[in-house]
Amino acid sequence: MLLKKFFMSALISNTRLNFSRLKHRIKRKDIPIVHYFHQVDDPYSHLAVQKISMLKENYDISFKFHLCGPPSKDEQGDSSRFHSWALADARNISEHYKTKLPRGINKISENQKIVAEEKLSRELNGHHFTETAIELGEKLWSGQTLPLTGSKTIEPTRGSNLRKKLGHWLSGTFYYEGEWYWGVDRLLHLESRLVEAGLGSANAPPCVPRPHESPGEPFEEKDLTLEFFPSLRSPYSAICFDRVVALANETGVKLKTLPVMPMMMRGVKASRSKQFYILTDAKREAVYYGQAFGPIVDPIGEPVIEAFKLLTAMIKMDKETEYCGNYLKAAWSEGIDITRPEGLKKVVERTGVSWNKVTEEKEASGWEAILDKNLSRMLEFGFWGVPSFNLTGGDAEDFSCWGQDRLWLLRHEIEKRTIKKKPNERVWK
Repeated sequence: MLLKKFFMSALISNTRLNFSRLKHRIKRKDIPIVHYFHQVDDPYSHLAVQKISMLKENYDISFKFHLCGPPSKDEQGDSSRFHSWALADARNISEHYKTKLPRGINKISENQKIVAEEKLSRELNGHHFTETAIELGEKLWSGQTLPLTGSKTIEPTRGSNLRKKLGHWLSGTFYYEGEWYWGVDRLLHLESRLVEAGLGSANAPPCVPRPHESPGEPFEEKDLTLEFFPSLRSPYSAICFDRVVALANETGVKLKTLPVMPMMMRGVKASRSKQFYILTDAKREAVYYGQAFGPIVDPIGEPVIEAFKLLTAMIKMDKETEYCGNYLKAAWSEGIDITRPEGLKKVVERTGVSWNKVTEEKEASGWEAILDKNLSRMLEFGFWGVPSFNLTGGDAEDFSCWGQDRLWLLRHEIEKRTIKKKPNERVWK
């Protein structure tokens, strides 16, 4: 356990990050190259490619383009839900990132995908890849039919293989000197790095800022409930937990914390490269949001089960939110050894609960039924991973989304369902 704690903490350390960046700067011989991996039937790719021209204009970099295929079924997490989730999420964020994603169709046919790949393959080494990719994407997602060319089928195997070799599995991704940036959401991190390297103006605003998440105008909530699905072994749950609680407190939304079993303990596979990316990405997201992250004690396996055995008692005392938050903080930002009873006791006592009392009331069963019910509820929305969210109330349909980087989107949805008021103005109900 100590060795694993050291490795995971070293992986996200500034020392490792700075050394890696220095190594790549020393190896660099010409103008810096950003590799972009495009999948013609991936909605995230269509959003991402629309930002490349702006990046080229504002930074002293060049792009190398690669066609690639989708992640394998194992890499998708839940292949039966992956495409529907990706499309819905991309459509939800498109307008906020000032991009376009037509709603003509929900899935691009295999024949049309092949035609688009053949056309784009001619531009891989040219100067019109982005324009061609955007034009083809607009037509494909609008439902227009691209004429068949009769040309040789282009397989994006080479790009997929390079992507895997460099350590990623998704499309709409950017790779720059040892680090990955997935989709429009992470371009602000790429831009920050380019500015630090002196490749762009530090005084210029970012080309692709993240939509506003800070509090807006005061408002009266309208009986809204936010269902929050975290996992105790999720770094993304850990870095957003306090922000979720703050969002609920600021908006008056009722928060229901519904923890689920960690994905890998449910049989969802994650390659070594995927786990590496998640940890390093969680670290830079934590830094961006001012959240502590590391040192880490990974609570996989029996330690999580022991923690969940206390869940029924915590729910009875209305302490489940505070308990889950304290557990995540201990495991993911304080390095407390929650794999041992002494560490779990610290979490319980921080929650304001007597260790002796809660262990006396600990139930060997019951907690499993709670987790299963929570998971079934989350799966209803088409999500299999955490943190996920579902907003109900306000005379509108439920709104659901997945990801710690979607709290800004939740705030937008909450504001849509509320009655705005001016300072000192009374709202009559």
